[in-house]
Formats: sequence, structure tokens, C-alpha cells
Amino acid sequence: MHKTLLNIPSGIGEEALTGYIHTATLCTVDLDAYKHFYGEVMKMQIDGPILINEDEKRKQKSFWNIPEDIEYDLYHCYRATVPSLIQMRILHLKTPTPHIHNSYSSYELGSFSLGFPTSDAKGMDKRLKEYDIKAMAPTQLGDIAQADGNTRYYLETIYQGPDYLHCVGIERINYQQLAPCDPKDGFGGPGYSAFVAKDSDAEVSFYTDVLEHYVLFDSVWEAAEGSALGIKPGTPFRFCGIYAPAANQNHFLLLDFKDGNMIDTEVQSCIPNQGLGMYTFQTKDIEKVISNAKKHNIKILSAKQHVSDYILGDGMACLLETPNGLYVELFQQS
Repeated sequence: MHKTLLNIPSGIGEEALTGYIHTATLCTVDLDAYKHFYGEVMKMQIDGPILINEDEKRKQKSFWNIPEDIEYDLYHCYRATVPSLIQMRILHLKTPTPHIHNSYSSYELGSFSLGFPTSDAKGMDKRLKEYDIKAMAPTQLGDIAQADGNTRYYLETIYQGPDYLHCVGIERINYQQLAPCDPKDGFGGPGYSAFVAKDSDAEVSFYTDVLEHYVLFDSVWEAAEGSALGIKPGTPFRFCGIYAPAANQNHFLLLDFKDGNMIDTEVQSCIPNQGLGMYTFQTKDIEKVISNAKKHNIKILSAKQHVSDYILGDGMACLLETPNGLYVELFQQS
């Protein structure tokens, strides 16, 4: 398969088994909505449809566990000025599939958001308002007390992206941004992604035991008054941040609401269901990842095999399923 000419870092640290979230795969029947939101409004580039022959498509469907009767075109969405950010692989479905989410309720289980760190939250908010993109709440100033006695400040809100995916706009005021931004206009992202889990302990274990990432923070927060999460003030929720070793971007956030109100849409957060259904991580040792997966009873949906991918290139890959149902693709470059 033809490969993108964009020079995309693998995200694998020197001592790491796997890198950060490299690619997020999303499925939709409404490509125009994606082109408008991610392309026009969020200033990302979208290439495609990617040329792929019938034999390659058949192998791709088999590897990704997509039924043969589901047809789609492939697109690549990215921020060209910051190629280290999360790549977006968009499957434009010709065959409708169930939606992962039914609404923007934060209580719905599964893939929750893509984060768009920015060095100009007010400018981003102004632009999104000009395009009539709805926010879950007005931009709020928040603060976090640090162990060293200092206080960090941030501006944040959540916007309504296509297919009920939340898109978080966040600016750190007095410390390094959560992911690099375009120095010309302050736009950034996707620079992280979040997930709402029913069994959060098992999901954390997948990242730490199988991918060998580490937990940077893990505590129970309470929802603030007017929170963009749209839940009752004081509602407790687990908030956990997981990073690849030596990485300071493209991380995974996990939410677990503790008030008993989480909603199961009964549609798995996996491709080809509509929404965000798969992460891709690059690895330097796919055999070790597979061994970790077997040791911890993680589902291996597709065994190790050679793949040729527009974003990733040529290499060996396997497909896993996390305890809460998200598909995770592991790729080792040839």
C-alpha cells in the first residue's frame, strides 16, 4: 500500500516497550461532518480516499475484525505542522453501523474524547463559536495545587464533535502544554484521548501490564459547579492519567463515575461501530506485547501478521481487545 509522506514519530521512548497513542481510528457515515469539524474548524489536513486494492482491503478487514459486507473508504486526518500528535484514521462507511454513543452524556461508557491542547484557549473558543460549534459549558479557569506548593492554572471546556465524541479544548496558563501546539496560531491536538470505563481497574491494568505504560496520576475528583462534564456538582469520579515511558503527550485518560449513573449503550467501542473505536500503538517488540497479553488473559483478536498501512508503513502487527471492549492495534515497523 502507498504510504504517507508525512514523517510521523513512533513515540517509543528509549527504554519503552510501546509508545504513546500513535493513531486513533474513527468510523462514520458522515464524512462531511468530519471534514467540517476536524478539517475546516480545527485546521487539520485530511487526505483521501487512500487508494487500496481489493486484496489489500480484504486483508485489512480480516485483520481489523470487520465483517466482509461492510464497505468503507480510508482517510488520514492530521495536523501537518505538528506530526508527533495523534494521527486520525477515518473509515468512511458506505454501510451504516451502530453508533457507539447515543448522546453527549458523559455517563455513556466507552470512548469519550479527543483532547486538543492549545496555547490560545480564548482564540480557539472564539473560532469554534464563529462556526456554531456547541460547547458543553463556558470555558472555565481551573487550578491544581502541586506537591511543591505552587498552583497551576488552566482554561478548559468541552466541545461537541461529530458522532457524539467530546473534543476538549485546554490551555495550561503557567506551565507546559499537554501536547505541542502550532507556534503560529496556538492550535494543537489531538494530544490525548479519554475513555469512560465500567471496570476501570482492568482497563488500567491493560495499559500498565500489557503495554508497560505508567500511571502519572490517579485519584477521585468531584465535579465542579458548571462542569463541562454535565454532571451534578460534587459527583465523585476516578480520574487517571496513563503515559508511555519518556512521553509527555498523546496519553490516555480514564474516567469512572462513582454515583452509579453510568450508561451502557450496548454498542461496543470498537470499529466498525460509528465513533472512536481503536487506538494504535507502535512497539519495538511485538512478541513481548503478545506474551504480556496472554499472561494477563487479554483477547487477541488477530494474531501477529505482516501488514502494510498508509499511516504506519510496513511491519508486523496484532489486534487486541481491552477489558472494556476497545480495539488496540500494535505495530512494529520492519
